[in-house]
Amino acid sequence: MMNTLRRSVIMAVVPVALAFSAAITTLPVQAQQQKTLKFIAQADLKVLDPIATTAYITRNHGYMVYDTLFAMDSKFEIKPQMVDKFTVSPDKKTYTFTLRDGLKFHDGAPVRSADVIASIDRWSKRDGLGQKLAESTESWSATNDKTFVLKLKKPFAFVLDALGKPSSNVPFIMPERIAKTDAFTNITDPTGSGPFRMVRDEWVPGSKVVYVKNNDYVPRKEAPSWASGGKVVKVDRVEWLYIPDSATAANALGNGEADWWEQMPPDLIPLLSKNANVKVDNIDPLGSMGMIRFNFLHPPFNNEKMRRAVAMVVNQPDYVLGIAGNPKNGKPCASYFTCGTPLASDVGSSLLTGKRDFEAAKALIKESGYKGEKIVIISAADQPIVQSQSLLTTELLRKLGLNVELQAGDWGSLITRRTSKEPVEKGGWSIFHTWLVGPDLLNPGVNFALRGNGEKAWFGWPSDPRLESLREAYFEAPNAAAAKKAAEAVQGRAFEFLPYVPTAQFILPTAYRTNLSGIIVAPMAFLWNVEKK
Repeated sequence: MMNTLRRSVIMAVVPVALAFSAAITTLPVQAQQQKTLKFIAQADLKVLDPIATTAYITRNHGYMVYDTLFAMDSKFEIKPQMVDKFTVSPDKKTYTFTLRDGLKFHDGAPVRSADVIASIDRWSKRDGLGQKLAESTESWSATNDKTFVLKLKKPFAFVLDALGKPSSNVPFIMPERIAKTDAFTNITDPTGSGPFRMVRDEWVPGSKVVYVKNNDYVPRKEAPSWASGGKVVKVDRVEWLYIPDSATAANALGNGEADWWEQMPPDLIPLLSKNANVKVDNIDPLGSMGMIRFNFLHPPFNNEKMRRAVAMVVNQPDYVLGIAGNPKNGKPCASYFTCGTPLASDVGSSLLTGKRDFEAAKALIKESGYKGEKIVIISAADQPIVQSQSLLTTELLRKLGLNVELQAGDWGSLITRRTSKEPVEKGGWSIFHTWLVGPDLLNPGVNFALRGNGEKAWFGWPSDPRLESLREAYFEAPNAAAAKKAAEAVQGRAFEFLPYVPTAQFILPTAYRTNLSGIIVAPMAFLWNVEKK
């Protein structure tokens, strides 16, 4: 029935698609000769500041327009990116960096040491790993416009890991005049030095974002590998399209009105796989992890027993199917660190791997003193990853006899609303669902959702000094074995405190036209190196 309805909707939009195609043929010849990559993005871009939010749509925008000092490659190694060379003193307390030649911002100004220092300072006020680097920092100083120095109070083994952090929040380099903006005030000027330039005047929120090739960008000579290496742009223009209706998006891709669909819902895989001009592919080597995130500021989830009751009934295989649609595209992962990576662990995981016990969970709810407080789950109907989890959790909470309401808007609205610290009766929330890509969960340093530092924590604002103390021990670990042991201690406490509940590890295939080549296998979609024939 669902497939029949889906096909009916797709057929219904064909006339619109044909009209759109006819309109394209009337464009000026010069515009038609440009190579334009039409990319159906995962969400609507509403926030331009990649330091102010961890939302992946904004992070992806950041990678289009900004560059980084260092970057992680496919072997999890940190490589120089904007940096040409660097040295570390024998006592590990002084780092000296020199920028590559030819780095320019989109306004033509050269990238200077002052820009770097201001950018890192702003980023370090919002990012968890950046905050740890800042705690160990004595000073940043500019030797000249291309050379700058980091002096540490004490050795910090994660300096390069921090500066090459691949995902939210990424330490992107901005012009000093922009980076001087308060870290808690959103920037609106997208001037960077990256491989693309945003055409601000053509941005239509809720519809389209336009980027053009930055002809002044000087790529590195190395081959691209994840966020590292040569960022060679092979198209003239990129149009990010926001198409929240999946049937319309599938039709646009199938008819060639779009070139690449970043994240397709699993139920459309069979349909698009039959199109000889479309390739359905997995380009994510690590996958992502879904999660249930609680609001710790208000009842009922400021009570640990309520959080535990929810975790006791979460069945990860159900979330795998809900998100990925097929067990082949996901698996249970009862770990706070990406399964399949060095720090993945089963410590404390019996809470998620044991028998699902609704009666025990109901007893725990009663012990918590729950008095029927309204629980609001905020969701995003245009994000299948979020919506599928939200529907499953809503049903679980109803089975537990809880007073729950699902409120679904779009993703842009959710990432705005989740910043509210108000109670639900004043527009706040109790639970939201999201997902983190594998690189954001590699260790206690980058997993920002683990943090228990209250007002400074990620949305939900959990406060747990013990969890923070165990994270500190991870940073002090003298070797890999000690770091793994410290990470296990962090996970053990996390399964007691429950800053969030891991739901499933999954991979959502991407789909693109077969006339595209050069797509980089990485945990996020990078648009450099992509060629359109």
